[in-house]
Amino acid sequence: MSFLEKWWRGGAPKYDNGGASYVVELTKRNPVISLTKQGAATGHLRVNLHWQMRTSDLGEQRRGSLLRHPGKLFKPEVVQAQGPAVVKIDLDLACMYELEDGTKGVVQPLGNFLGDLNSPPFVKLSGDDRFGSPSGETLYLNMDHRDEIKRMLVFVYIYDGTPAFDRTHAVVTLYPSNGPRLEIKLDERAPQARSCAIFMLENTKGELTVRREVKYVYGFQAELDRLYGWGLQWGRGYKSKV
Repeated sequence: MSFLEKWWRGGAPKYDNGGASYVVELTKRNPVISLTKQGAATGHLRVNLHWQMRTSDLGEQRRGSLLRHPGKLFKPEVVQAQGPAVVKIDLDLACMYELEDGTKGVVQPLGNFLGDLNSPPFVKLSGDDRFGSPSGETLYLNMDHRDEIKRMLVFVYIYDGTPAFDRTHAVVTLYPSNGPRLEIKLDERAPQARSCAIFMLENTKGELTVRREVKYVYGFQAELDRLYGWGLQWGRGYKSKV
């Protein structure tokens, strides 16, 4: 019997502030959790993407070079404003949705499709973080309308910058209305991948579940659409200058 099975059979413990003191990481071995069983199928499910533009690799490459060529220790270092080791990335959090009445669409920064929390699609994007700020980007899903939701695929794509998910320290944290926080790390090596399906929220016979996906693709939304059979029409979009 797994830890999660023991935990569910014993009843979900109560946590203040949506389980702020406890975290469950969704992994390949334990990819699924039931919001219904932990009493979190109501209220708002907050989904936060936090990431950083990582530059530490530059120092790691410098140290490795000194080990191979000790004589460089006494030579002045050439300072570069930007090089291949400096990662500058703009990650966008987004969600494809399908409602029980057949309505399909996307909530994303591109095109300013920010959604609506109290009307279809019952998903709202807080804004667009282009620089990896501490607050990151946040999606809000309204679980009080769970009977109208069929499935929602939360994903992230690299709008601009180097395709290097494994060097951004990207973490997606889910804050249910009850029970522990759920954490999904996007730290797997996927060279040149531009998009990643993070998790699927599904309503199956009245039970809401969250399933970790973490599937990388080399294209953008259209490729994720084909992978999961959404059937939307996609076109190229751009952001306004900042």
